[in-house]
Amino acid sequence: MASGTETAADAAHGAADAAHGAADAAAAHGSSGMPQLDFATFPNQIFWLVVALVVIFFVLTRVALPRIAGVLAERQGTITNDIAAAEELKLKALDAEKAYNEALAEARVEAGKIAAEAKAEIQAELDKAQAKADAEIAARTAESEKAIAEIRAGAVEAVKTVAKDTAGEILSSMGFKADAKSITAAITARMKG
Repeated sequence: MASGTETAADAAHGAADAAHGAADAAAAHGSSGMPQLDFATFPNQIFWLVVALVVIFFVLTRVALPRIAGVLAERQGTITNDIAAAEELKLKALDAEKAYNEALAEARVEAGKIAAEAKAEIQAELDKAQAKADAEIAARTAESEKAIAEIRAGAVEAVKTVAKDTAGEILSSMGFKADAKSITAAITARMKG
């Protein structure tokens, strides 16, 4: 039994030594630093770097760059179309402004004509109304002068009559007797001035 125990102990010891050896090998392998800097793996790393770069190159040239170029071309086309449309709208706006200014000038001329015509019509109506008013005033003035002349003539006759009657009464109240002819002659002479 002792030999069986020694064999198990030797086997355990051997396993421990193997573990220590693997750890030592790992430590020796890890002591060189990062695996990317291990010169032993450089050819493999360069191969995969070239493969990755070629794949990236083909993906960019076949997929990404054509899409980006298409988007850029579309944007440039849109910008060019928008600039052309803006220029066209600017020309239309200038034409519209020119037409507006011409229409405004024509409207001002037309308004001036209408105002002149209205002023002429109003002046004609005023002249007609003034002529009519002048004619009415002249007719009324003539009527008034005729009426005044009639009143004046009637007043002179009434004054003569009153004066004759008053003079006859005054003379008779004073005791004088005068004939109607001499009283009329005296009143007529006095009225003449």
